[in-house]
Amino acid sequence: MKNIYCYILAAFIMFYPLKITYALSYDWVTVPQSQFGEQIWDKKNMQTNKDGSIRVFSKFIPRNSNGIMQNILYTMDIDCSKTLFKDVAIGTKKFNEIKNKDLEWKSPNGDKLILSVIEQVCTVETEKRLAKDRTN
Repeated sequence: MKNIYCYILAAFIMFYPLKITYALSYDWVTVPQSQFGEQIWDKKNMQTNKDGSIRVFSKFIPRNSNGIMQNILYTMDIDCSKTLFKDVAIGTKKFNEIKNKDLEWKSPNGDKLILSVIEQVCTVETEKRLAKDRTN
């Protein structure tokens, strides 16, 4: 009986760090910078929501030479068919620190960074769907 517990404990120790590593890993994709800074989004953690929108992590890195401004972390939902987005949550140290109470879909209103994120995320999602359709 002790051997069984030892094997279970050993297996737990071996596989638990892999889960932590996966949860902390990102695949950041950059979009063209603007005068205000840089926006990147995480290709590894894209999810499709029940309504068909895409949820991604995004990070805004402000262009500021004095280093006072912090990066802003966003959890964004993107509606590819209408080119709309909503910020579900924001943070400065980790994702989803503060849930957004205003969950209305918004137009990017010409914001180059947001438009680029939407375009890239929707392109990747379309490619995934096409690849899935070819395998079926």
